[in-house]
Amino acid sequence: MSMLHDITARAPRNKRSQRKGRGESSGRGKTSGKGNKGAKARVGKYVKRGHEHGQTPIYRRLPKRGFSNDDFARRFHVVNLSDLERFAEGTIVDAAALVAAGLVPDTTQPVKILGDGTIGKKLTVIAGWYSRSAHQKITEAGGAAQNLKGEAFEFPKPKKKFVKRETPKKSKQQAEAPAEGAAPAGEEKSAAGGEKPGAGGEKPAAEAAKPSEEKAE
Repeated sequence: MSMLHDITARAPRNKRSQRKGRGESSGRGKTSGKGNKGAKARVGKYVKRGHEHGQTPIYRRLPKRGFSNDDFARRFHVVNLSDLERFAEGTIVDAAALVAAGLVPDTTQPVKILGDGTIGKKLTVIAGWYSRSAHQKITEAGGAAQNLKGEAFEFPKPKKKFVKRETPKKSKQQAEAPAEGAAPAGEEKSAAGGEKPGAGGEKPAAEAAKPSEEKAE
């Protein structure tokens, strides 16, 4: 025996699909449910987060204030060793030669030589900085790596790490010597034990004199 839900589950849905853009009287004409004009009314139009269309965005409305380390960053034009193979052996490769070869756009920034690739020619390279692998490959090929002053390039010495000093150990004499203003050892014991002077069975002189006076009366 089939139940009612078994029959209705196999029956097709009796829902008419919405036909958009069939005149203004249909209720879905003109903009066809897309709203007014603009980027969001287009199909597949992506609007990035923070985009404010024609309005000046908030990052431009806010003033520039504060400190930034980006103003003090060291910037270089980067050239790899594989790009230096085009120069003839014995050539002096400086910023002007790199600009003429089209490897560097201008001389506004110093050049940094990276060690990507190999070099088999003796070249005198003048640059602002070198990677350690590039410096090693240039010198092993018989060339010279120089700084902007024309001197042999040297890497700076590694900075010493801060090592916390150990607290100085006290000597035996300092440990045994009492501190200034401290009581001697005997007085400290009496104060700690609560003992009073004359507590070892001996009465004070005033208490010892009272019985003898009473007998005399």
